Amino acid sequence: MTTQPPGESGTQAVPTCYRHPDRETYVRCQRCERPICPDCMRDAAVGFQCPECVAEGNKGVRQVQAVFGGGAVTTPYVTWGLLILNVLAYIAENVSDQVLNGLAMSSGAVAYGGEWWRLITGAFLHSPLDAGSFALTHILFNMWALYAIGPELERRLGSTRFLALYLLSALGGSVAVYLFGIAAVGASGAIYGMFGALFVVSRKLGYDVRGVLWLIGINVVITFMVPNISWQGHLGGLVTGVVVAAALVHAPARNRTTVQLAGCAAVLLILVAVVALLPPYAFDTALRNGIFG
Repeated sequence: MTTQPPGESGTQAVPTCYRHPDRETYVRCQRCERPICPDCMRDAAVGFQCPECVAEGNKGVRQVQAVFGGGAVTTPYVTWGLLILNVLAYIAENVSDQVLNGLAMSSGAVAYGGEWWRLITGAFLHSPLDAGSFALTHILFNMWALYAIGPELERRLGSTRFLALYLLSALGGSVAVYLFGIAAVGASGAIYGMFGALFVVSRKLGYDVRGVLWLIGINVVITFMVPNISWQGHLGGLVTGVVVAAALVHAPARNRTTVQLAGCAAVLLILVAVVALLPPYAFDTALRNGIFG
């Protein structure tokens, strides 16, 4: 709304901006009709509004969300960040042996050395280049899977929930290695968790899940057919990913965030409790049999 200036003979006082009393203005806010100067004008559907009315109006606008909660994702920054972190870790481990020695997943080091960080850091390392022909294939497959599946899951779940899924799946894979393996490296636990989550999400949205089942089935077969692959990490990540995804996508719309947070926290507590309360069975058996000398 605008007001016309008075004629030369008029006695009406010149209006001033309600936020800047020293500035004359003949423009009024379309909602509250208070005078506003150019610095306070905000474009509206018709005319201008003051900053306070714009802020009040935005409160009633529902923010766009991902399908299962969280902010809408246009660019999957978490996926790209995880991919870059894995690649940087791979470069670092090939430059210095200390990276693998200090960060790779090792059941004995976790159980008897108190090196809990290996449960997560091992999931960002891969077979080094001097480990043979399998080495490069290891990281290439995992990074391809992250690149192909990660953005879709991040857009469906939201960035924070996707990151929780990835890290918990990685941890689940490492916990399985802790119980039933000796040592391992690789993001495969997290990747298999993403496979499981893709199945849960697709089923919830009513998509045809046969392709996802084939993907999971083929990779499980490869896990047991190809030597030197940690089946513990793969299956541990797969199971954890399914459980976490179920908690995320089946949470009721009402109190969704609270239920999702509780579900993820419960999975985390269970995994931590397993490592804290149970021994590394495979490592202890190997130790008793004198495998480590």
